Order: sequence, then structure tokens, then C-alpha cells
Amino acid sequence: MTKADLIESVASEAELSKRQAGEIVDLVLDEIKTALQKGDRVALTPFGSFVVRHRKAREGRNPKTGEKIKIAARKVPAFVAGKALKDAVGGARSGGAKKAAAKKSAAKKGAKRR
Repeated sequence: MTKADLIESVASEAELSKRQAGEIVDLVLDEIKTALQKGDRVALTPFGSFVVRHRKAREGRNPKTGEKIKIAARKVPAFVAGKALKDAVGGARSGGAKKAAAKKSAAKKGAKRR
């Protein structure tokens, strides 16, 4: 889905003109950007959250020459999906991973007792 598709969808759902819907979408995106620039977290419950993550300075390599280069520390935007979005996209988790981990833990405890 593109921004134009989103604008068209908002316009038809809210019975607005595409111009009005475009202004609303732009306003929402600008508000999210402004909050992130301030270092704030934007939580859209239950959709997810936009956060700012800090990346440490590190050493990298130029892939063409193999020469070492320094990569400066910086802030990057990130999105953390909410539970409702995760469930909608991937389906509900059955808890199978937790059960498997519990079985593995129990097996280790049993092995230590012997």
C-alpha cells in the first residue's frame, strides 16, 4: 500500500475529498515525525509504537576497498508492532515456544538430579 492508496482509502471510509484526506494523513505523519525528533515515543494502541533508538559508534568496512571506516553514533526511528497487529498479521500464538522451553528446562533439571 502506498501513501496515495492510504489517502484514497481514508477518503472513501470517512466520506471526505481526497484533498482533505491527504491533508489529514500528512498532518498525522508530520506529528509523528515531530514527536520522534523531540525524542518522544508515539504509541498508537493497539497498532504499535514508534520509538527512537540510539546506535553506538562502530567500525565498518568499505565493501569496495576493504578499508576500515568509522561509522558515527546516531539516532534511528523504529517501529514496534503491538499485540493486536502481530495477531492480525501472524495469527495468535499458541504458546508452543513457551511449552517447549518449559519441557527443555524440566529435562535439564532432571538430568542434574541424576
